[in-house]
Amino acid sequence: MQISGSSAVVVGGAGGLGEATVRRLHGAGAKVVVADLADDRGKALEQELGVRYVRTDATSEDDVLAALAEAESAGPLRISVDCHGGPASGGRLLGRDGTPISLDGFRKTIDVYLTGVFNVLRLAAAAIAKQEPGEDGGRGVIVNTASIAAYEGQIGQLPYAAAKGGVVSMTLVAARDLSPLGVRVVTIAPGTFLTPAYGKAGDQLEAYWGPQVPHPRRMGRSPEYAALVEHICENGYLNGEVIRLDGALRFPPK
Repeated sequence: MQISGSSAVVVGGAGGLGEATVRRLHGAGAKVVVADLADDRGKALEQELGVRYVRTDATSEDDVLAALAEAESAGPLRISVDCHGGPASGGRLLGRDGTPISLDGFRKTIDVYLTGVFNVLRLAAAAIAKQEPGEDGGRGVIVNTASIAAYEGQIGQLPYAAAKGGVVSMTLVAARDLSPLGVRVVTIAPGTFLTPAYGKAGDQLEAYWGPQVPHPRRMGRSPEYAALVEHICENGYLNGEVIRLDGALRFPPK
């Protein structure tokens, strides 16, 4: 699939993984829409790169449709990347005093990290499916973001692990559902990635997580995620797969 000349929407495009992806796709010739809630950073990217910024809550149908419409107006929409984040509740299933974990916190985490991904997935699929097919019948690709917590959720990560596990489980089913339309679905499951959001605390995280990664012995970098997104877009035989991007890290219990 040719990235150059296609339009792309990156949900969470003003964050660490998202910004790197926006820069990578823009550099490859895509017409990119940054869909995010971080107005300052989104508008800064718009001014710097000439991309388009649309304020977008991933859980809102109207917001996502507006971002997709903006992308469609720029050219054939063939790429949707979702790496949005948000608040996540935590805690053990039962606290030390025997109190169960908050149901409301669980629901909110699922809403952001699973329902939001599903919302973008279904709406992006409908938009991409309207494009003209290429020589192999392909119309485009949807890239979602899970986490290795889907496989090795740590103590206190139950809501987040459940949400990311849902993203993993949707991948193959969505790819099968969309195969007659020529729309591919691939998920990236990152390990520990160092992004600007951590600020000075990033040094402490690097010191903690870096030695635990078999090789290379450091946290991941956002451009490495973006490079994988670019490859997924260009490699038309990648479909229905979850790709771990973690330096062979496996989370310990805590």
